[in-house]
Amino acid sequence: MSLELAPTRADLDRLLERRSAPGRIAVVMTMGALHDGHASLVRAARAHAGPDGFVVVTVFVNPLQFGAGEDLGRYPRTLEADLKTAAEAGADAVFAPSADEVYPGGAPQVTITAGPMGARLEGASRPGHFDGVLTVVAKLLHLTRADAAFFGQKDAQQLALVRRMARDLNFPAEIVGVPTVRADDGLALSSRNRYLSVPERRTALALSRALFAAGDRLAAQQALRARAEYAPTPGARAAALSALGEARLAADAHAVAAAGSAGEDWNGADGVRAAARAVLDQAARTVPPLTLDYLALVDPADFTEVPDDHTGEAVLAVAARVGATRLIDNIPLTFGASQ
Repeated sequence: MSLELAPTRADLDRLLERRSAPGRIAVVMTMGALHDGHASLVRAARAHAGPDGFVVVTVFVNPLQFGAGEDLGRYPRTLEADLKTAAEAGADAVFAPSADEVYPGGAPQVTITAGPMGARLEGASRPGHFDGVLTVVAKLLHLTRADAAFFGQKDAQQLALVRRMARDLNFPAEIVGVPTVRADDGLALSSRNRYLSVPERRTALALSRALFAAGDRLAAQQALRARAEYAPTPGARAAALSALGEARLAADAHAVAAAGSAGEDWNGADGVRAAARAVLDQAARTVPPLTLDYLALVDPADFTEVPDDHTGEAVLAVAARVGATRLIDNIPLTFGASQ
C-alpha cells in the first residue's frame, strides 16, 4: 500500500482498523525534519514488523519537552519532505497531529515523572524535559497500539528511560534501540545539525572525535593489560631492552609492565574521561568555540557516574553548544574486556 497521512487520532484509528493484515504494529516516534538516522529506524521497524506488519511514523513537535528559551518555535517543520523519507524507508502511515489533537484542552494535568534518572545529565540541563518525553511516548504507544517502538541510541538516556517506563508501568510494547547513524565526517545525525554554519560544524566534530579518542584509549589500555597477562616478567624485558639501547621497544615494554603492575589500573575510567576531555578542551579554544555542557561516563542502568575501577558496560555521553545549537552524542564502552 502507499503511504497514508493521518493528521488526527480518528484518522489513525481508521487506518489501524482497516489494515489488510493483522500483523505486528511498529512505531517510530519523531519530531519531524527526518534524516538518514530516522530512516534507519523506519527500516528497522519494517524489518521487525515484516510484510504483514504495519509501520507508523509519528511526526509531532512535542511542546511538553521544551523548556523556556529552547528552540520550540524554530524547530524545523518539513512535513512534505518527511512523508517522502518515511515512504522510501518503508513506512505505511505517518501520524502528524497538532498539539491540540495530542493534548486536547491544553497541557495535561496528569503526566509521567521520569524519576531520579530523569534528573541527571540531560535532565539536569533541561529540567522537566524527560517528563515531557515520557508523557508523549506513553500517549503515542497507546494511540498507535504499537507492539514495538524503535528509538535511536544517540539519545541514550531517553532510550534508557523509555525502557524503564515500559518495564515499571507494564507497557506491553517492546522497546528497540537502533545504533547511531553518523555522517561521513563522524558527526551524529540530528535534525539540529542544519542550524550549524560551516565553521560551527567543524567545531562540532569535536564531540565525536572526543568519544572516539576515549574509545581508542580504552582499547589501548586493555590491549596492554592483556599483553601483560601473557608476559610473566615484562619489567625484566624492559630493562634488558633499555640496556641494549632499543629505546622504542623498551618504552613499549615499560608500558606493558605498568599495565601488569598492581599499583596502576590501566582499565581505569578516569583515563578514558581524560582522553575525551583533552579533545573537548582544545575545541573550547577554537573559533567558533565549543561550550561544554557535560561529559559523563555513566552506568547505562541508571546514568550515574561510574568509578575509576568500573568493570562492565558504560556509556560515555557528551553535550555541548556550538553557537546557538546544542548537540549531544554518546558511545557505549565495555570495561574489563577486549574492545
